[in-house]
Formats: sequence, structure tokens, C-alpha cells
Amino acid sequence: HIGKGCDRDTYSVQSQRKLCGASPSAIDLLPSPGVGAEWTKPLISDEGHESDQMFEFDGASTAVSIPNSVLDHNLPSTFTIATWMRHGQHQGQDKHLKEHILCTADDHKMNRHHYALFVRNCRLILLLRRDFSEGDLNIFRPAEWRWKIPQVCDDQWHHYAVNVRFPDVELYIDGQLFRSEKKNPEVIDDWPLHPTKGINTTLTVGACWQGSDNKMRHHLKGYLAGLSILVGENEKPEVLSCLHQCKESLQVPAMELLQPGMELLTNSDLTEVTVEGDNRTNLETLVRKIGYANSREFPTPGRRNLRLTTTVTCDNGKQVKVPDAQTYVMVLRPQTPSIMLNGTGNMARKYEDFRMGVRVLADIHITGEQKLDKCQLTIYPNLNPDHENLSVREEMLKRLGMAARVSKDGVTITGSDMVYNYQQVLRQIVYTNRKPAYYLNRVFKLTCSELNGRFTSNEYVQTLTVIHPQPKESIAHATINKHSVEIRPASVVSHDYMPSEHLTASGASHAVTIIVVVCVGFLLFMIVLGVVRIRAAHHKSSSEEAQDGEMTWDDSALTITVNPMENAERKLEGNTVEYSDTEQSDSESSSDDENLDGPCRVPDSSDEEDEQPSRIRKHDYQNVSQLEWDNSTM
Repeated sequence: HIGKGCDRDTYSVQSQRKLCGASPSAIDLLPSPGVGAEWTKPLISDEGHESDQMFEFDGASTAVSIPNSVLDHNLPSTFTIATWMRHGQHQGQDKHLKEHILCTADDHKMNRHHYALFVRNCRLILLLRRDFSEGDLNIFRPAEWRWKIPQVCDDQWHHYAVNVRFPDVELYIDGQLFRSEKKNPEVIDDWPLHPTKGINTTLTVGACWQGSDNKMRHHLKGYLAGLSILVGENEKPEVLSCLHQCKESLQVPAMELLQPGMELLTNSDLTEVTVEGDNRTNLETLVRKIGYANSREFPTPGRRNLRLTTTVTCDNGKQVKVPDAQTYVMVLRPQTPSIMLNGTGNMARKYEDFRMGVRVLADIHITGEQKLDKCQLTIYPNLNPDHENLSVREEMLKRLGMAARVSKDGVTITGSDMVYNYQQVLRQIVYTNRKPAYYLNRVFKLTCSELNGRFTSNEYVQTLTVIHPQPKESIAHATINKHSVEIRPASVVSHDYMPSEHLTASGASHAVTIIVVVCVGFLLFMIVLGVVRIRAAHHKSSSEEAQDGEMTWDDSALTITVNPMENAERKLEGNTVEYSDTEQSDSESSSDDENLDGPCRVPDSSDEEDEQPSRIRKHDYQNVSQLEWDNSTM
């Protein structure tokens, strides 16, 4: 597996630009699928580890729409479009069929193409329709540049870069400027676009959006990699040459070995060496000195084919063709470096810490490799943007030439740099949660890689645990007496310490809710039990009074004579029943006049019985021995 013709560093576009000194402002339209780059997931691609991530377009259905947040569709007058492309000539295909690499068109109703880069009839064509606001509607302006170049249809990987500084346009192929010829490129003028209302644009890769049909058309059949747009400036020629540079090449013999009459020629990529001359011995010496070199730290393993083509020209001018000699160089797989991530896997923080912000990877350590080009931090489950967010220090990223992509899935940091710098950036990632009471913990997973995912670290798991405040409980008692009930709180759960958001988070505090419900239920049960017992006691007292009324003696003919000599004794003993002198004299007179027999009874005084029923019943039994019959007339 050798991507794009030779063994190159497999960094991402952004990392390659950084290593070659390019502007970091370039926008990658075909990034490796991942956090913040979900739009490339439907595309067919290779594993992207041994070389750049390459995407295949089938010419029928494969295409993607770029989110509006990635790139402003209104390009300025200065920009650069760069891409790797492998495209072959398709037999029987209509010569007028367009195959779009990049296209911006109306999103509905109309089919106007605003700007595009596409292939038609083995020509690379740039379409650039200027907006009506940029000039007079009645003036023709350059709108199409058509380059007829063999690289477009040779089914080999080539790097194309179009530098636009309107109306000047330059094309770089494999890092070399294309020299304009007569009618190559062919420039076509056109009217500016007319104004419209309510029409927006859609940016697509691999096809062009047809607004009137609401579907994709003009699909590309081929391969793309590293498609990017640099807005507001042009890419430097030396950067484009660096991006195309191979890390493997043929080593040319030393020039001092050349004998007079011998010539040594190479191509720009040093993938082809030509030795020519009439000294057969010197020719053999030079060919034997040709070598193979690969300057990659971790070269792509595999077979490199070599072909030796020889032509002999006689003195009479006749050429003798010598059969080709084929051989190969086998590059062995290098020792795989290890990238280790270590740190404190579990941390616990309070509500206030989460609201202020917690550094997720405060003590992360990375060992085993000198450089990294990507680290990805994912959170499970996904962030709730209503009250959660992850943040990265932008000023640090800008100073180091890195980039960060933040989404609800986590954070992706890209850019080739030293391990120490990656470590510092990761330690500054802050997680903020304005409603921590909703969660028990949050789980983060971190992986780092080198050479665009070719070498990957272990998966480091970081758990943030939320420390919930403990509820305070007070023991309560219920005291129920025969005549009164005294009830105290059975179980009170204090919520004074809890924030208002916690009071509404019943779903996240099941344990506290269950305790409160059980305590309130127990309190209600004790209250009901007390009320029932009070009513039962009152009902029992009423029943006893009714029974006493039914068993009252008929003592209308009886007279009770109390010995007045015993009044003093009764008072000393605490007797509360007292009789007046009038009552005593009335009793004595009535006993002399009436002669009746029967048992003794309580003095018939309804007022006193109503006011002091319990006192009378009490002394009915205590004073039985103190009552005497007046039987003088019996």
C-alpha cells in the first residue's frame, strides 16, 4: 500500500502544512472521519494509516455535502484550492460529462453553479462566476479556465493547486507551476450572476447539487485526498513543492564518477535516473551506484518495484532493444513505537467545582514517542449543551499552531507537534457543568496518535465523580396520652443545604425522595393512630356515664344521716365532700317524719352530679363505711 505514488509522510493536511511552513488557515474539506468531521463517514475510504486518508468516488452515488459551519460559501477574490486526485480515462463515457471535485450551487429552485472545480474531457476546469455585487452586470468577465493536461487522465496520483487572485489564476501540478501555452488554459468569459431573493447555496464534494431536482448530479469517478481551501491568501510555491515531496527516491551516483562523454539525468521527483554515454565500463559503474533511499522515520513496509530499460545505438544509427530487467526492493516493517497515556483515572469533585470548571486531564502523562499529530477526547454519554461544555485554551493552540474541534462528542486536537506541547494543551481542557446534581459521574476517553493514526496509543479512561451532599436526618417521637396527644416530627429531612436546582431534580435523587416519603407516611400513620385512640377513649367514657345513669337507685323515700362528728376526720383525710348545716337539719327532720326502709343512696343533687361526676363516683366507695342508718323509729 503506497499512497499517491510514493512513500510520503502520512500526516494530515493540517500537519503537513505546519511541517512545510504553510498557512494554518487552510480548511480541510475531506478530513478523516471522527469527532467534528462526521460528514466524511459515508464515503468509501482506505484505513488511512499507512498513507493519507484516501476517499473513493464511484461516479454514481458517492458525494457529500459540506456543513455551512465549515466554510463560508462566499469566497473572496483571493484563495487557493488544493487536492490530491487520481483519475483515469473512462472508455465509452460522454466527453461532455462533468465530474465535479468541488461545487457550490443554488440550494433550491435554480441550478446556477457559483464556483466549481471539475473534470471534463480530460481537462481540469475551474468555474468562477462572480456575484452581481462585484461589478457591472453588463460586463463580461473571465468565468472558466480550462487546462488540457495529460495528468488528469493517466490514472496516477497527482497534486493540483489552483491559486486565484482574480482575474489572475495559476495552476501548480505536483508542486510545479504549469507554464501557460497558447489557448492552454482556455479562458471563457461570462456574465456575472444576477441577483435573487431567498436563494442560498450548497457546497458539495464529489458531485454538484441540483436545486431544481433536489438531488446530486455530475458525480466524480476517481479518488481524492487532502482537499482543502485557503481563504484570503495564496499558497506559496515552496509550500506546494514541499507538500508533494517524496520521502523515498533513487540515489544518484556521485558526479565525480562521470567520465568524459557520459551524461546523468533525473526527473524532478528523483524516481527516474537516465545514464547515457559511449563508455560501457563507466555506464556499468554508474548504474551499480544507483541506490534507493527512504528518509521516513517509519517507512511504509512493502515491495518497491524497479525496472531497468536499456537501449543500444550502433555506429550506423541502428538501435538495438535490450529486454528490460525487473527487480524490487523490499522495505521491512519497522519496529512499532509505543505511545502510553497515564494519569489519575478517578477524580471526585463537589458541585461548586463543576460549576466553576474542572480540568479533566490535569495530571495526564504521555510517554514513548517524540511527536504526535492528533489527540481525541470523547465523553460518554454525549454533552448536554443546555448545561455542559468543554473548552480549550485558544491562545495556546494558536501559539503552537494546533487546531481544536469541539462538539457534543468531545474534543479533537490536531497538528504535528512535540509530546510536551500536546501534554500541556490536554491539561488545559476544562469541563463545566451548571447542573451537576443531574449526574453521578462523567466518563472521558482519550487516545493519541502519530502519522495520521498509523501509531495509536492506549485508551485512557478518566472518570469524574460528582460528590452529592449527604441529607441530614433528625429522630422524632410521637407521644399519645389518654386525654391528649403530643406529636413531634417523626423524621425531618433538611433541604436547606440543597440548591434550588436539586429540589427539582427528583429523578436524580431517588434515595432522598424515598426517605422523605417513608418519613411523611410514618408521621401521618402516627397522627391517625393518635386520633383513633383519643376517639376510642372518649367513646368509652361516654358509655360508662350512660351505664351509671341506668343503674341509679330510686332513693326518693330514703334519707341518709351523716354523723357530724366525723366531718373533722374526713377533712383531715382529704375528703372533698362537704355538707352544710342546712342539709344536715333537713335530713334530721325528714328522718323523724318518714319511716322508710331500703339501701343507702348518694344525695340527689343533679347540679353537683353534672359538675363533678368523677368526684362523686370516687367517694361513693370511699365513704360507704361512714354512712349510718337512723333506725330509731324502726
